[in-house]
Amino acid sequence: MNVTFRQLKVFVSITQEGSITAAAEKLFLTKSAISMALAELERQLGRKMFDRANKQLILNEQGRRLLPLADELLDRSEAITQLFEGDDATNGNLRIGSSYTIGNHLLPTLLGDFRENTGYLHQSMSLSNSTKTCRMLLDFELDLGFIEAKVSDKRLKVEPWMTDEMVVVCAPSQCPSADEPLDLETLERKSWVLREPGSGTREYFLTEVAANLEEWTEAFELNSTTAIVNSVIAGLGLTVLSRRSVSAAVQDGRLSIVPLKRKMIRQFSLVYNTEKYQSPVFKSFREFAHNWALGRE
Repeated sequence: MNVTFRQLKVFVSITQEGSITAAAEKLFLTKSAISMALAELERQLGRKMFDRANKQLILNEQGRRLLPLADELLDRSEAITQLFEGDDATNGNLRIGSSYTIGNHLLPTLLGDFRENTGYLHQSMSLSNSTKTCRMLLDFELDLGFIEAKVSDKRLKVEPWMTDEMVVVCAPSQCPSADEPLDLETLERKSWVLREPGSGTREYFLTEVAANLEEWTEAFELNSTTAIVNSVIAGLGLTVLSRRSVSAAVQDGRLSIVPLKRKMIRQFSLVYNTEKYQSPVFKSFREFAHNWALGRE
């Protein structure tokens, strides 16, 4: 048996990109070269790694068994090539995924502090909603992620990271007048501007706010926090967002926080795939991220 790193790289790229065409574009190879490398890998192993259906490649059980091992071998190969690029053990690429709230308000500062403390400069950052971040972790496209939604897949290790305060906000002209904090029931029959399905912010609204209301209306569904803030400023409805996301608009008077009796707190989590190889830089950054969070709670 003579499995090569090139064959494994082709295999991993196909699983991540979803097709031979996309893998060829990613690796700057022809489609025929990709097909030949995959065919040779499957011949060497004596197993098909994908099921073929309507010209699509669907990772099968054999492929799922190979994927974590292939990904680890490729990561270790990269670590070897970079081993002597510096005296620090934190050489190698680190791929970080994040929800939009964390990515916009916390991750840049965390990465800046990590770089300043370690001198390590090789990170990539991918922002999406919590569901997509988890899917990328499961597909070995990321090393670790920061999310706000709950996770049910047992392959993902979830570690509490930081807490976040959620607030209900509206245009100042639409804010209920109150001399003291209000009950959630005060928000019955209101229109809401919400994030898209898969977002941890939307999930929080549905489980913690909407579940306590008998009647409410979704005015708009948007995948941008900025668009939601501007829609609420324009009077198109109320919303629930992280206090971090609305602080500037509240401070300059464009938004008002609805005073509620109930304190709304959610958990941010650090998440990673337990089947993925944990490189020295992964371990270093994970420890740094937890210590960094302790100083900001």
